Amino acid sequence: MRMDTHVDQLIRLELPAARAGDRDAYGRIVVACQNTITAIALAIVRDVPSSEDIAQDAFLNAWQHLRRLQNADSFLPWLRQITRNLARDHLRAKVRGPYPVDDMEAAIAAAADPAPSPPEALIDEERTRAAGELISALPEESRETLLLFYREGQSSQQVARLLGISDAAVRKRLSRARQMVRADLLARFGEFAQGSAPAASFAAVVTSALVVASPPAAAAGLLGAGAGAVGAKTLLQIVLGAAASIGIALVIVFASIGFDLRRQLRKAIDAEERQALTRSAVINAGASVGFMIGILFIAHSTTGWILPVLATLVFMGTVFWQSAVVQPRAMARRHALEAAQDPVAAARARRRERWKCRIGLAFGALGGFGGLIAGLVMSGRLTF
Repeated sequence: MRMDTHVDQLIRLELPAARAGDRDAYGRIVVACQNTITAIALAIVRDVPSSEDIAQDAFLNAWQHLRRLQNADSFLPWLRQITRNLARDHLRAKVRGPYPVDDMEAAIAAAADPAPSPPEALIDEERTRAAGELISALPEESRETLLLFYREGQSSQQVARLLGISDAAVRKRLSRARQMVRADLLARFGEFAQGSAPAASFAAVVTSALVVASPPAAAAGLLGAGAGAVGAKTLLQIVLGAAASIGIALVIVFASIGFDLRRQLRKAIDAEERQALTRSAVINAGASVGFMIGILFIAHSTTGWILPVLATLVFMGTVFWQSAVVQPRAMARRHALEAAQDPVAAARARRRERWKCRIGLAFGALGGFGGLIAGLVMSGRLTF
């Protein structure tokens, strides 16, 4: 008969709230599972900072897709597999070579974590090398088991439940490791396993990152946080990653608004029309910036679907009003002159413009509200 651990019970208790978007509930799950997940990653990559990066990514990945999980008992096996996949991806990336100089994540990591001094770098390098040698000296199948064994108070039953294997399998792996590895090396490994366990700040960083890595509502489509190139990620790295994503979105928005304004200004008949068109473009750009900042604030400070929907309605209503009402009014005198000169060509041009406007508005509405609904559903703010 299967005996539940404290971790099993906590996951069953907290997972429903976490699936509904409760970051604090998910944070308590992170605290309960962080030893297991970092140990799994460390057994594969054999590097403590990288293992914590990978574990953080695994927790964030699980948070993003938590609504897909129906059975609380499947959470830990699912999280373990996510971690193993990410760790193997990390090793494959290292084999392919270093990141390019212009890699965005490398730039974020460099900005958030300045390079250590030469003595600190030598110490870190020596520790990393020693840790790698210790782990590499163990049988591959025993690494996860031994790391957790020493981190979990040397309880084989606890390790068995956390890794989803039998107590007999744990004891067999421990016995094999003791036969193959010198006693003094095993003792050193035990000290290393306990000393390399994640600190309390690990869970705090992950919980803080939930806001920007997979924030509720529509902001989920705007923000992302990638793995740091070196060392465990800090909250500053994650925020910088979100800022980079928002910056890219703003560049695209401004480029689109600027291109359309430039096209309209070429045909303007006087300074009054140019001023009106420029003012409309500035309003659209300001609405875009305000929407992105507002949706990030809403994601961080509120729950529920009403405020994200209202923010989206205000933003899209502003853009639609400028495009369908204000800009045609600004161009009305030019259109009248064109109609007086060539009524047939002017009427054809106005029909074409109206159809383009309608199609643009339709696609904008479908894309905007489709993304909003998807974000609300995935974040747990909206259920059916």
